[in-house]
Amino acid sequence: MKILVTGGNGLLGQKLSLLLDSKEDVELIATARSPLSIQLKRGAFQPLDITNQDDVNRVLSDVKPDVVINTAAMTQVDHCETEREKCWLSNVTAVEYLVKACEKEKTKLIHVSTDFIFDGTMGPLKEDAKPNPVNYYGESKLAGEQIVQGSKVDWAILRTVLVFGITSDLSRSNIVLWVKNSLEQGKVINVVNDQWRTPTLAEDLATGCYLAATKNANGIFHISGEKMMTPYDIAIETAAFFGLDPSLIKATDSTKFKQPAIRPLKTGFDITKAKKELGYTPHTFTEGLAILADQIQKLDAKK
Repeated sequence: MKILVTGGNGLLGQKLSLLLDSKEDVELIATARSPLSIQLKRGAFQPLDITNQDDVNRVLSDVKPDVVINTAAMTQVDHCETEREKCWLSNVTAVEYLVKACEKEKTKLIHVSTDFIFDGTMGPLKEDAKPNPVNYYGESKLAGEQIVQGSKVDWAILRTVLVFGITSDLSRSNIVLWVKNSLEQGKVINVVNDQWRTPTLAEDLATGCYLAATKNANGIFHISGEKMMTPYDIAIETAAFFGLDPSLIKATDSTKFKQPAIRPLKTGFDITKAKKELGYTPHTFTEGLAILADQIQKLDAKK
């Protein structure tokens, strides 16, 4: 099976590319705007800017993949709120380009989406929950989903929640790394305790993408961790795992933060469908921290 991955330098893009590169039944073509920051053993790299329609058409015509997994997106929620044209180009227009090219090449499209298409009034959510985004990022991702669903391609949409992990060069931060780094520096941090999520290990999301591709999944799947946690819960568990001072973590609520984009209060996913139909089994949050800690140790050893 020939699989093309977009966004190969993102957190999910790196994890997915490394996973697919290890599978003998997969021929990987990893793509990104700039050269990959990971080393592939078997797979190939192709430069691709998904916001350029000619580029998309050319690469898909040349490669002719069986499956495209679109991990590329503008995901910085506040930047999406303030840079709306750039957000729409990456999260909507680019999806249109991919859909049209996949239709032409008769290629399956697996598109990665987000819990931020929901308004945060309830959770954990099943796949048939009604979307109602409260910020522009969510609006753009919902519009991308609707383009995929309204297309003639064979498609699957994988929604996820609060992904954590490390990239090969530690260039991308997330809540776990932020908490760990802040506490190691002795900083007092304020962390909200009125938002609920099911945090997702990047490796688990990559596995979900692989399962969806190899099992020819169709429709919408929720791919995340299982445990409902607040960011405060995440911070406390992170501190405990790494042996850091929890007294530096101060609980607060979202009304105390002034951010350009509103955050939904309660999302999190019910992953029953993914477990049943894909055989998806996520790590526990603690197991995810152990995997991350091992990777950090290996990176430190290389320095």
